[in-house]
Amino acid sequence: MKVLVCVSNVPDTTTKITFTDQNTQFNTAGVQFILNPYDEIALARAIELCEGGNGSVTVINVGEASSEPTIRKALAIGADDAVRVNSAPRDAYFVSYQIAQYAKENNFDLILTGRESIDYNGSQVAAMIGEFLDIPSVSIIKKLDVSDNNATIHREIEGGKEMLSVPLPLVVSCAEGVAEPKIPNMRGIMSARTKPLQVVEPKEIEKISEFKSFETPAPRGTVTMIDAGDTEKLVSLLHSEAKVI
Repeated sequence: MKVLVCVSNVPDTTTKITFTDQNTQFNTAGVQFILNPYDEIALARAIELCEGGNGSVTVINVGEASSEPTIRKALAIGADDAVRVNSAPRDAYFVSYQIAQYAKENNFDLILTGRESIDYNGSQVAAMIGEFLDIPSVSIIKKLDVSDNNATIHREIEGGKEMLSVPLPLVVSCAEGVAEPKIPNMRGIMSARTKPLQVVEPKEIEKISEFKSFETPAPRGTVTMIDAGDTEKLVSLLHSEAKVI
């Protein structure tokens, strides 16, 4: 079984976000980038499925050369090889198309993504890849098993759980619970230096969206403390200041 895992290079969650060029560009100065945590879950499950000679795991990233340390971490965790599409990831449509084109040329049985990236939180890539490849896609799964060219999938839905049986090839996006993220050991870190990392140029595709500007959230306001027994004052403030009633 050949498994392709899509990984994103994202800012650490503790990063202070700022913008440049009149709030049109993300300021990368001093930013620590990491492997997207949801992608780590997908990678961990891919490695588990392929253990014992049951398959191979390739990771793919759409990004510039600065993302290679993150790709090498994925190799250290246990991926067999990696591909970097040499382009800034301008939006989900562009990223999905690049991944789909590579997958189409290399015939993967299973394509895994994280449920979302922690920078844009779009949850779009898995479904778009499925559409570009004209194969099934299932988003935000909680459990994944593969047997006899068929995937058994569990999802949480409103009011219960959904269990699906889907033939391969297939695209799925993984949420918490699919697998525990793996920590690279020293052997993995050393071997990652020599594992293949192929760089390919992006395919042309029309631009359908563009980021015009970014805004940071408004600063947190002051807190007004009210005595627990003063219900009348609470109601008055909710009406006159918070304007929620």
